[in-house]
Amino acid sequence: MVSFITQSQNGNTGVSASEANDSNRMSFGLDLMSLPTTPLFGTDGIRGKVGDLLDAPLALQIGFWAGIVLRRSAVNPGPVILGQDSRNSSDMLAMALSAGLTAAGVEVWYLGLCPTPCVAFLTSNSHAIGGVMISASHNPPEDNGIKIFGADGLKLPQALQAEIEAGLRGLSSHSGIRSDCGRHYSRLDLVKNYTNALKEPLHGTVNFQGMKIILDLAWGAAVNLAPRVFEELGAEVICFHSLPDGDRINVNCGSTHLDTLQAAVREHHADIGFAFDGDADRVLAVDNTGRQVNGDYILYIWGLGLQQKQQLPDNLIVSTVMANLGFERAWKQAGGKLIRTAVGDQYVQAEMLRTGGMLGGEQSGHILCRHYGITGDGLLTALHLAAIVREAGVPLSEMVDSSFHTYPQLLRNVRVEDRLKRVNWKECQPMQQAINRAEAAMGDAGRILVRASGTEPVIRVMVEAEDAELANYWTNELVAQVQQHFVD
Repeated sequence: MVSFITQSQNGNTGVSASEANDSNRMSFGLDLMSLPTTPLFGTDGIRGKVGDLLDAPLALQIGFWAGIVLRRSAVNPGPVILGQDSRNSSDMLAMALSAGLTAAGVEVWYLGLCPTPCVAFLTSNSHAIGGVMISASHNPPEDNGIKIFGADGLKLPQALQAEIEAGLRGLSSHSGIRSDCGRHYSRLDLVKNYTNALKEPLHGTVNFQGMKIILDLAWGAAVNLAPRVFEELGAEVICFHSLPDGDRINVNCGSTHLDTLQAAVREHHADIGFAFDGDADRVLAVDNTGRQVNGDYILYIWGLGLQQKQQLPDNLIVSTVMANLGFERAWKQAGGKLIRTAVGDQYVQAEMLRTGGMLGGEQSGHILCRHYGITGDGLLTALHLAAIVREAGVPLSEMVDSSFHTYPQLLRNVRVEDRLKRVNWKECQPMQQAINRAEAAMGDAGRILVRASGTEPVIRVMVEAEDAELANYWTNELVAQVQQHFVD
């Protein structure tokens, strides 16, 4: 029998108060007193530098309490599906999580290396009670993260995240004692179900034969799947950064570093290029001239295609506060409607479900199309954008040229190590006054967005304006304020 001791609401755990407190503080090697006072769950799960916040004892506890919460909220019993990216720490965290889940009496189906949307898809298309992905997405190799999905394949609701966190902090009102144990099964075979589902809507309607497509796989989760799927649909595929390499994942490559891909597209005279992030839940494209095609352009081009087929209810696209003004105004001129949410694909997804929207996403390349999937999926997006180009019979560059012109948009990240300062930045009055001055000066000619990142230890400053000099001036002003008040 495995026991995870927690103190109940009435304090009756069957042990003395001092013993309960000791168990709560240091259960399975986890020093609860060392946990940050700010919430562990950010906009994309629990993420941090391995060895600082994330380590095996914490992952073990997360697995256990996730298992307890998922079992209690499930309608019927079922497994938890577990996948990971290629980071050096992912094996360790995945095994620790599996140990915690099985200690909670949960059966684990382990997929090994796979994209995040593969875990979400298989969770929603099986009798699984939830899914877990080990990845820090686009972050550097030394970081990692834990993303938890509900039985529907969607990001776990905040209320259930809060229950897991309460268990981690020794504050759960539910007993952590279990007499049953789960089992761990390797189910690498299930990944094929995901790739078949990706290809199914395109079979018989699209053939990439004659297209030259270049893929930057970022040494990450898509290395085994993306080349094969494009080749099976007839494309000539050239790959870069195409092995699972935990030392180099996202390093000067992938969706955050497009230089190599842009040069390769020009050198090989390719039709299109795609750059994935570490867990392949997002993608950016490069057109046939080597020009970047970000999420705003992907949404616009895909939206027009769905609009023409009358497959876009209310002509609605859901995006975030980062969406460029040029995109918004062009889409409205095309008869469309744009709703903005907070940054994060979970907020886009929630708004799409609330409004019945079928297409949404982020400028950074998280794209969701509910006709074909339930979550942001870089490989799915790449396949459908390539299909749109093939069906149109014109180069992607021409489609981009005829879409819209972006307003100058500057984004600067200021590293702020102090978590409390970062999370509570809005309480700084001088910072708020500086933002107010900038907004008053720009009026309708621009936008300002300052926010703490939910995935990295930075405060992001974004300024967008019709005039590049105006955007540059106020970006520098606001960055200086962040550095003055938040950087030690």
